[in-house]
Amino acid sequence: MPAPIAIFYEHPDWFRPLFAELERRGLPVVRLAADQSRFDPAERDPPFGLVFNRASPSAYLRGRGQTTHYTLAILRHWERRKIPVVNGSAVYRYEVSKADQLGLLDDLGLGYPRAHVINYPGQALAAAAGLRWPILVKANVGGSGAGIRRFDTPAELAAAADRGELDLGVDHTALVQELCPLRGGKIVRVEVVGRKFLYAIEVFPPPASFNLCPADACQTADGRDLERSACALDAPKTGMRVQGYNPPPEVIRAVEAIAEAAALDVGGVEYLVDDRDGEIYFYDINALSNFVADAPRVVGLDAFARCVDYLQARWEAGI
Repeated sequence: MPAPIAIFYEHPDWFRPLFAELERRGLPVVRLAADQSRFDPAERDPPFGLVFNRASPSAYLRGRGQTTHYTLAILRHWERRKIPVVNGSAVYRYEVSKADQLGLLDDLGLGYPRAHVINYPGQALAAAAGLRWPILVKANVGGSGAGIRRFDTPAELAAAADRGELDLGVDHTALVQELCPLRGGKIVRVEVVGRKFLYAIEVFPPPASFNLCPADACQTADGRDLERSACALDAPKTGMRVQGYNPPPEVIRAVEAIAEAAALDVGGVEYLVDDRDGEIYFYDINALSNFVADAPRVVGLDAFARCVDYLQARWEAGI
């Protein structure tokens, strides 16, 4: 038997459709819980033919913060041992740093909401100089809108900093960033597989919400089992409306360029159109972007099957 496909994952519910498709095909699969893991740096031959990284940087919101930085170490271990890793350490670096994401977007010449990076709350007001108000203070390691606060005036921001109310997150780093009003009240999430465009959806979040994830599971902070399978769109539950969308060709080219530069094998890139100037701004590179579970209805394809097609091809080729 060839060495199995290992799925390194954190959330117990998000990947049920992925596991179901792997099992339907009879592929050998090992499930590795990221929050209960160990490895030996001296290990020479990890027993896997391919590893698919599905660990989430937002695990700390569900009581599994031990996975956030550990994941980078174990991914590098597998890569040193020449195990093919889908969504490896290169893209995981961007998962755990919004600051690095903006640096990549800047290198590619793509628009993004202007921001400055701080590691001390007392720097927030100075960092807001030259930015358009309102502004956000956004934790460098986030997830589902966690660690984001809006400020409409410099006085509000200064008072919050003085009172010690600014949350710089698990790595004590944050963005001070312009809040862009959403044209049409929506953002667009573009999904890729094999670093190529797969589909896009428009997401209409509730007013004043920073949680732009359309998954039921993202609404649950304690990691408990959910009634629905992973990432099923359910507007009545989440307060969001979601629909399929065909982005302009230039957006697809930009997203594929981001995926290639970030080594994003499977995941999503999100963007918005700023209602003030009509410009497109990319703002999130998400290697754990969860596929739409009812994609055949929303976008006319089975995203999980396409993902497993990609995994199976790489596993069989050993790359």
